[in-house]
Amino acid sequence: MDHHTVAAVSIAGTCLDVIGSLYLAYDLLGGQHGPLRLLTRAVTYSIVFGVGFGLGLGFWFGLVSGVASGITIAIELNRSARGLDHYSFSWEALFSAIRGIAFGACLYRNPGREFAAAFAVLLTVGQIFAYSRGMRPALDYAATGRPRLTRRHAWGILERTLGYTVTALLCSALVQHVEHIWWSAIRLGLVIGIVTLFSTCSLKRSSSQRPILSKT
Repeated sequence: MDHHTVAAVSIAGTCLDVIGSLYLAYDLLGGQHGPLRLLTRAVTYSIVFGVGFGLGLGFWFGLVSGVASGITIAIELNRSARGLDHYSFSWEALFSAIRGIAFGACLYRNPGREFAAAFAVLLTVGQIFAYSRGMRPALDYAATGRPRLTRRHAWGILERTLGYTVTALLCSALVQHVEHIWWSAIRLGLVIGIVTLFSTCSLKRSSSQRPILSKT
């Protein structure tokens, strides 16, 4: 037998072994509500947020904010998918702080340290306030196979778009040395609003479905 054929068969067998191991791990680790499911959500959400933020705001912004948003939102949605109530206020404040610090870190290089620190603090406070009003990632979560955008989702997206824009303008007023702040603030708000709209429709849909490696 040709050595190329042997190598191809060996590689194919290894791939089948990996797929079989993932099937077994999915079942052994709790099925739809196990840690493998949570890991799948976190990776998927991080990629979606990372690509969206990266295309609109740059690679570094997409990498840092995508991972922070993807992991924290995956944890919250995974809890809702299990039929449990939302996390306590202290946990939600922690999630807000993680995302706020991540967004601030993305702005550290440009427009600078003072702006980034102010943005992180204001963003964290704003998200905590939103949580207190019932505006959270798992809002109106439902296990549906179709894209789902409710009126409260739409208001939340609009509020988030305006909130990020206004936060950037407030930080500029505090720092007072940011150039082209109006354009930067509007772009920041629009990119985040568009990514939030896309993720609300697509991720709520994908999170309600079983992963590719689940048994049919």
